[in-house]
Amino acid sequence: MQYQIMGETMPVVEITFDAAGEEMYTQSGGMSWMTEGVEMSTNTRGGLMKGIGRMFAGESMFMATYQSQMPGAVIAFSSTVAGRILPIDLMTEGNLICQKGAFLCAENGVNLDVVFTKKISSGLFGGEGFILQKLSGSGMAFLEIDGDMVEKRLEPGEVLKVDTGNVVAFSPEVAYEVEMVKGLGNIVLGGEGLFLTKLTGPGRVILQTQNISEFAGRIAKFIPTGK
Repeated sequence: MQYQIMGETMPVVEITFDAAGEEMYTQSGGMSWMTEGVEMSTNTRGGLMKGIGRMFAGESMFMATYQSQMPGAVIAFSSTVAGRILPIDLMTEGNLICQKGAFLCAENGVNLDVVFTKKISSGLFGGEGFILQKLSGSGMAFLEIDGDMVEKRLEPGEVLKVDTGNVVAFSPEVAYEVEMVKGLGNIVLGGEGLFLTKLTGPGRVILQTQNISEFAGRIAKFIPTGK
């Protein structure tokens, strides 16, 4: 397959299949357009428990698989909010742990599995939940970035503290936990919430400048609640 990312504010990745039998999959409703010569099938992709696990991770229970029936067939997947689409070649870049909602689509050779953070505190207080997603296998995967992307390479022992909603993905060797903001005044008046995500190197960290949960909260203030 070949791909092209188009657009700047609300980007889309357009896939051109090289041969019949090639496949891409996405969560239900992720496809934007396609030409003739693409056949769709919907299932839990891996069984019922995998489907339920994806629901907890913020994705749909059912996944849609699109198979090319002829060379040159085209299908496109678009982002859901303003930002960018990040292509990941797992063969060269390695596995990634992703926050919920980051996954857009992938080739059939890419595995999307549910993983749990090692500390219960991360799950209870992390804001984004303790269920994450692991991308492994071989092939291309595409992630949604809300806003702009910032990538960092942490040295061994180097610590980065991030608002949880600004984390997109990180390599498996990065240690992940959640810690409470210190100081009562900071908690009450700081406006940053109770907890931060603590990432400890070595490894790759991908961040996004837009925190969609905070953005939605600000928009909600302007929505009339009464007559």
